[in-house]
Amino acid sequence: MVKSNVNASIFPRCGGILLHVTSLPGGHGIGDLGASAYEFVEFLALSGQKLWQVLPLGPTGYGDSPYQLFSAFAGNPILIDLHALQEQGLLSAQDLAVASALPTDHVEYGPVIDVKRRLIAQAARAFWADGGRANLAAFDNFCLENTDWLDDYSLFMACKAVYNDAVWADWDDGIRLRDPSALEEWRQKLAPEINVHKFAQFEFFRQWQKLKLHCQRRGISIMGDIPIYVAHDSADVWAHPELFRMDEHSRPAAVAGVPPDYFSATGQLWGNPLYRWEVSAASGHRWWIDRFRASLKLFDHVRLDHFRGFEAFWEVPANAATAQDGKWVKGPGAEFFRAVKAELRVLPFVAENLGVITPQVEAMREEFGFPGMSLLQFAFGNDPQGPSFRPHNYARELAAYTGGHDNDTTVGWWNSSGVGESTRTPEDIRKERAFARAYLGFKDEPINWALIRAVYASVADIAIVPLQDVLGLGSEARMNLPGTVSGNWKWRYQADALTTDVTARLRELTVLYDR
Repeated sequence: MVKSNVNASIFPRCGGILLHVTSLPGGHGIGDLGASAYEFVEFLALSGQKLWQVLPLGPTGYGDSPYQLFSAFAGNPILIDLHALQEQGLLSAQDLAVASALPTDHVEYGPVIDVKRRLIAQAARAFWADGGRANLAAFDNFCLENTDWLDDYSLFMACKAVYNDAVWADWDDGIRLRDPSALEEWRQKLAPEINVHKFAQFEFFRQWQKLKLHCQRRGISIMGDIPIYVAHDSADVWAHPELFRMDEHSRPAAVAGVPPDYFSATGQLWGNPLYRWEVSAASGHRWWIDRFRASLKLFDHVRLDHFRGFEAFWEVPANAATAQDGKWVKGPGAEFFRAVKAELRVLPFVAENLGVITPQVEAMREEFGFPGMSLLQFAFGNDPQGPSFRPHNYARELAAYTGGHDNDTTVGWWNSSGVGESTRTPEDIRKERAFARAYLGFKDEPINWALIRAVYASVADIAIVPLQDVLGLGSEARMNLPGTVSGNWKWRYQADALTTDVTARLRELTVLYDR
């Protein structure tokens, strides 16, 4: 297997934790960029971890999914720490009391969004009333540096509010089709609302960069996530319709998904619009390069979601009920990454190469030295890829996981009947567990620690464990169930969960296996 000398230095042997920001504890209804984030970083440092992996940080739309965003460039305002706004004198303790009434054990997105939007708008008005010359100058500089995406995003979000959150394809033709006179009219009419959205982005990025700097000081790198597709209802598709396969009504002409496999008899129908790769290539893939550059300002490393889609993607008719009737279509291939590398030089990417992977996909990944991924939960059953997920077959240039955000927790997976979760039968599950016991050689050790030990002991350069597995939590802590549109992304851990015993046990494995 080809290994890039550049990526060898980017990905030294290390251990890390997968935890989305929304899952942090705290008193304002959702994990945020405040004190609990810094406490989690301290846990990472004390347990010897060197990597914190998060999911996409953009503003969520359909189903509250971080993979269906209103913007590929913006940050999610509901992750803003309200205490930081209070410390700036922009909100009062009484203002924060409203947010403190929100649930603390899970995320209820509707109420959180309503409360935080209102408080951020209130803070924005206070900011301009008495923000101070230095802060106002910093805001103006932020807007200038990010004008390429910020102007469109803030107008898009302001317009969505006017249209009661309707999909932009249902807007009036002038603004839907971006007629220059309509754009100018809406910008003037909605100037106050646009400025609130710009302030929210200014504050999000200011808080995030402060947290990222703290991580660097504690020896923690952050790995983010770039979804290959963007949501149809997004500022990106509205502002750059030429890059996407759309019909005359501004709706997708074909959509993305994945074909039926071992875990889904009908495949997965994602519904995102597909790219017009020939148009992207004609521009030198400018939008993509800008997107990667923006992500690498946020993160030290980036996971490329659905990497195989760059080589070939599953095209599904726009009116299809499932993904079964799709077909494979060639993507931009290695030419795309050559163009990106020519401009960005260093590509600290991890390729999510799960699912139906061909030799062509692996050849492209190896050409650029991107580590692939492996999920240990998939190693013991009838999945045709199972042998490659077993640690004795790992390569060094690999990110090895116990499970991911789309999987059940390890304890949940181990105790599950499997009914309704995959195409596995009860007999398949019995054999899977028997093989796992024989392979891992454990008896009394909890299953989550048996899997953690296996990935930490492996030769894989990167070992990453969802925090749910470190804490030994069951299916109640699952982050996402693919194919469902509600009830996901809600899990949060409690502030007292990161005990000294958990920290010491994780650190012991980290030291033992040179992580």
